[in-house]
Amino acid sequence: MGKETIDLMIEGGQAKAGPAIAQPLAPLGMNIQEVIKKINEKTSSFNGMKVPVKVTVDTEDKSFDLKVGTPPISELIKKEAGIEKGSGTPNINKVGNLAVEQIIKLTKMKQDSLLFNNFKAAVKTVAGSCNSLGVLIEGKTSSEINKDIDTGNYDSLINNQVAQVSPDKLKILTQQLTEIQERIKKEIEKAEAEKKAEEAKAKKLVAEAEAVVKEGAEEKKEEVKAEEKGEVKEEKKIKEEPKAKEVKKK
Repeated sequence: MGKETIDLMIEGGQAKAGPAIAQPLAPLGMNIQEVIKKINEKTSSFNGMKVPVKVTVDTEDKSFDLKVGTPPISELIKKEAGIEKGSGTPNINKVGNLAVEQIIKLTKMKQDSLLFNNFKAAVKTVAGSCNSLGVLIEGKTSSEINKDIDTGNYDSLINNQVAQVSPDKLKILTQQLTEIQERIKKEIEKAEAEKKAEEAKAKKLVAEAEAVVKEGAEEKKEEVKAEEKGEVKEEKKIKEEPKAKEVKKK
């Protein structure tokens, strides 16, 4: 009895009969619509997230088994933060703010695929993945929150694997994110204003330098003209001197 395994990456609960699914399954004589139906049933809880699915097909009787993996950590973070995509400039603009409890929740979802000897190290890894998306944790960057984890600030939550966060804390985190975004916006506006002021200052200095050069050129031009006039007068004087002497003799 032969078996063949096909690895797919689909959007949870929304698999369709496109090339990514049809091309590997069609040559095996599979009922593609039946496979898609089962995939969507098993991945409905991951709606809107990319999720890996392993399809193992019995090439003789055409039966199949599905093994649904967990979505990439980036997809889980976006889902938990309620955002469709990460920040285009994660080191500047922040688009989400999660609680440590939410990081613990995501770590529990991914711990089987994370190669670490202890849960705290796994939590730090998940926290580190937030940075590239522009997602904060407790209003701090990944490196800042991981320092707090190292010092034991969240040992109680991590050791007890607390994955529930209160509605009140979620409200505080949302307000905190808004304040951070407003502060960053003001800092960017200030930096842009300073940049424009520097550019205007540089432009003014260039214009003044050009004016000085132009003025110098004009003065030089006048000096040359004056010298040329002086030479003409001297020449004329030289020519007129013999005539003046002849007139005196007469």
